[in-house]
Amino acid sequence: MSLDTRPSPIAGQWYPGDPKKLAASVDSYLDQAGAAAIPGDVVALMSPHAGHLYCGAVAGKAYAAVRGLRPDVVAVISPCHYPYYQPLITTAHAAYQTPLGAVPVDGPRLQALDAALRTELGFGLTAVKRDPEHSLEIELPFLQRALAGEFHLLPVMVRDQGRRTVFALGQALAKLLAGSNFLLVASTDLSHFYTESEANQLDAEFLRRVEAFDPEAALNAEDEGKAFACGRAAVAAVLWAARALGADTVKVSGYATSGDVTGDRSQVVGYGAAVVFRSKS
Repeated sequence: MSLDTRPSPIAGQWYPGDPKKLAASVDSYLDQAGAAAIPGDVVALMSPHAGHLYCGAVAGKAYAAVRGLRPDVVAVISPCHYPYYQPLITTAHAAYQTPLGAVPVDGPRLQALDAALRTELGFGLTAVKRDPEHSLEIELPFLQRALAGEFHLLPVMVRDQGRRTVFALGQALAKLLAGSNFLLVASTDLSHFYTESEANQLDAEFLRRVEAFDPEAALNAEDEGKAFACGRAAVAAVLWAARALGADTVKVSGYATSGDVTGDRSQVVGYGAAVVFRSKS
């Protein structure tokens, strides 16, 4: 029996639509990143979500840290750029389709996460069909090529940027994933449409807050006018979850701007990668 699969609205536009070209492209970004020397067990990643042409090299520096790993479940937490009005969105489909194949959704864990959030917040996950959101899907080909085995997906798109919702999501994810073989992924881009020099300053501040393992500071950066990240709520939720799951260190592993690809330094988008891990010491 075939799964009810969410068709990709971005394959062939945001990344190659041909499976062989996509696999080769993602593998090249992973190869360019080289072996990641992480002195501990990886718990979570932060990765950008622009078109692969623009951010693929930076994303490769995140996913290189999990190349060859075999998590059973991957929770991808992303922003939502489209006008859904519910605080937390997920898919109503049983799988996500990319040119590399279908990624099955972890239905039982998704139901458990929804129940935990409803208990804590009074609302849970709103499941939608055929969402056009790119920020979650864009991570999937990297997961499909970097990870050594099949995995189930726990997809959450965050619209509510408030601390209460974001903290509750992080804590619920931690309780749900504790004791299992998992990976967390926070999908975010950084500053948008500043000059290169302005973007470098703003993005350095956001990455500093991430590397300080300070989810509160990362979440508040935009309100303070100090830094900007469309997925700041996703990053904060993943950092809170990772901390509760025993992670103790964050390492920023990559940074670039769209200007590095286009050559236009007048209005750029920033991209950052980070690895969150439980140090062996």
